[in-house]
Amino acid sequence: MLDATTPCRFLNLRSILVVGLLLLPGIVAAQAPPPMPPEKVVSVYGQGIHYYEAGQGPAVILLHGLGGDGTRWAANLGPLSQQFHVYALDEIGFGNSDKPLIEYQIETFSDFLRGFMEALSIPKATLVGNSLGGWIALDLAIRQPRLVERLVLVDAGGLSPERGAPRAAVDLNPATLAGTRRLLEVLFYDPQRVTDAAVRQTFERRLKSGNGYTIQRLQAGTRAGGQWVDEHLGTIQVPTLVLWGREDRLIPVSVGERFQKAIPGARLVVIPECGHLPQVEKPREFNAALLAFLTQP
Repeated sequence: MLDATTPCRFLNLRSILVVGLLLLPGIVAAQAPPPMPPEKVVSVYGQGIHYYEAGQGPAVILLHGLGGDGTRWAANLGPLSQQFHVYALDEIGFGNSDKPLIEYQIETFSDFLRGFMEALSIPKATLVGNSLGGWIALDLAIRQPRLVERLVLVDAGGLSPERGAPRAAVDLNPATLAGTRRLLEVLFYDPQRVTDAAVRQTFERRLKSGNGYTIQRLQAGTRAGGQWVDEHLGTIQVPTLVLWGREDRLIPVSVGERFQKAIPGARLVVIPECGHLPQVEKPREFNAALLAFLTQP
């Protein structure tokens, strides 16, 4: 059941913090996700950007978190594609997309997102971003508002850390099986998802993806500061949904409340018994909330 958080009662959808984070590859869901459509590739600024595409209608672009790729939306792509033209991409530096040796910044990703839209002749889209993906979506909405139809922030990064706020003691760029296990334990509310097989698969796919450099340079850049979006949130004028896992230990729901208060007209929906990855851990509730928001007038 969805739990709308006061003061913005959003029952039935009517009425960070830290470094932009995380959707590591190889996370195993309770059930095998549906198969993805054929993978495609497009050149953006001379770099190959891989993506998946399904459906017809208004454009919706799904943006994964740090260390992830487009396949992490496998449980969401089908339901969304019944009414929308959905794109799930491997962002520059991640997944099967090219990984240039550059100093990655949030604006780097929003530049490539804008280039992706231009390359595929997408004049305007709803952006759905989880964690780091939410930060990227915010950056594009602030810098290029004409490109954004609606905005959905899913356990998103981008807000400066509050002084004294607790942080999960976890390595976001793990190089060991033990570090990978600890990370999955922080990401998920349900401990049964963190099996030996899930840890091994996540670790193996992380090594194969070769995105450690991207993560390292992005972390270094965000620690240097100057990329937080706090002071710009009041300029966002598009309909915005803030969608959060109540038990997120990586970016707590209090950050979602900050987003809801700072973005004019933003609505907050909280999913109980759910961690940092609602689209993976609670896909049914996530899809219902997202579709209700996207289809309302």
